[in-house]
Amino acid sequence: MKFLVLPLALLLTPSWAQAETHEQILASYQAQAGSGFNPSASRGERFFRARNPLASGQVASCMDCHTENLKATGKTKAHKDIEPMAPVVNAKRITDPAKVEKWFRRNCKDVLGRACTAEEKADFIAFLLAIQ
Repeated sequence: MKFLVLPLALLLTPSWAQAETHEQILASYQAQAGSGFNPSASRGERFFRARNPLASGQVASCMDCHTENLKATGKTKAHKDIEPMAPVVNAKRITDPAKVEKWFRRNCKDVLGRACTAEEKADFIAFLLAIQ
């Protein structure tokens, strides 16, 4: 009985939860966005740099915490360090699908006041992967 549980769990796990590489995670968001969607690093960069008006009247941007340079350490509003986002300097970034989704969920709500779309996620990851 216990030998049947693991294969069943793997079948029921969403495809993005099994990804292990940057490219696999990007591909899973691309697939969620639908056929014909091609991620764009330039759209991802515009998304990252955008200043977004919030319902509170404030304006938020990803750069508020992550800085303009994604190879550098950022700071949370509580002054805690945020490891660099760019995989070129932080190989652990974009390798754990659950963490990627967790941080998109939290940060999109804070910066956009809503959930990010699969297209936005794919574009942002394409931007991160393009950083050299």
